[in-house]
Amino acid sequence: MSIAYYPGCTLKTKGKNLEKSALAAMEVLGIDVEELPRWNCCGAVYSLADDDLIHVVAPVRDLVRVAERGQDTVITLCSMCYNTLARANDLMKNDEEKRKTINDFMDEEPDYSGEVRVVHLLDYLRDEYGWDKLKEKLKSPLNGMKVAPYYGCTLLRPKEVALDHPDRPVLMHEFLETLGADVVDFPNAMECCGSYQVLGNPDAAVEVSHEILSGAAEKGAEALALTCPLCDFNLGKRQDIILEKYEGASEVPIYYFTQLLAVALGVAPEECHFELNRDSAAQLLKDKNIISAVPA
Repeated sequence: MSIAYYPGCTLKTKGKNLEKSALAAMEVLGIDVEELPRWNCCGAVYSLADDDLIHVVAPVRDLVRVAERGQDTVITLCSMCYNTLARANDLMKNDEEKRKTINDFMDEEPDYSGEVRVVHLLDYLRDEYGWDKLKEKLKSPLNGMKVAPYYGCTLLRPKEVALDHPDRPVLMHEFLETLGADVVDFPNAMECCGSYQVLGNPDAAVEVSHEILSGAAEKGAEALALTCPLCDFNLGKRQDIILEKYEGASEVPIYYFTQLLAVALGVAPEECHFELNRDSAAQLLKDKNIISAVPA
């Protein structure tokens, strides 16, 4: 039986390099996923206001879509989608009063009590698929490529839904090591990229993004791997602004973790949509003889 898959909004537009590479990689691995029908936006962020239950309705509706199909697990790719769905699920499972309020409000939907398990693909690869089995599938390992894992905020916070220890995570380290990369640890791996401050205070977002990129480069990283489209926007798509503003700043190629997974499994570079990355991303893979040519 296939596993339910929740894509989220950005993966259908500016983040399709995250989704397309993931789906191609999962096909190679034999992980059978089926996109949820009638899914809606998860809300993008989980509300910080304790009494703001209306914001929980959107992710709960998505979880109802999973449950009504008789499925008990949903796989996510975007770390923000994971965080929002997982936190809504935790509330519905553990807060009886709020669960009743939301179920009463959603009177045209079946009652939901947190029956679905929300997993991130990284989580699934570690706990369900297994690193050893993944390693056996590699065709173009990332040998000699120095990659820094960037966790950001939403994979590790809050502790109720964290995929790993919030202060000493190893999940992405193990993932990249399995792919054959030389993993570069750096102190900024769990710092916020600036998130939505890029809208209200873009200078602040540029500053913190610069600190993350420079921190990785100073430790010898040739590239950064991440899981979040907003992190990709701040650290990748706005990197020219950082390079222009900060003297001595060096370019750091940015990859979605799924793109590195896909190429290591032998997926054609064209299926990873590197045209949505910085040009340096595909070029570094070519220089390391991981792909044979830079996609046009």
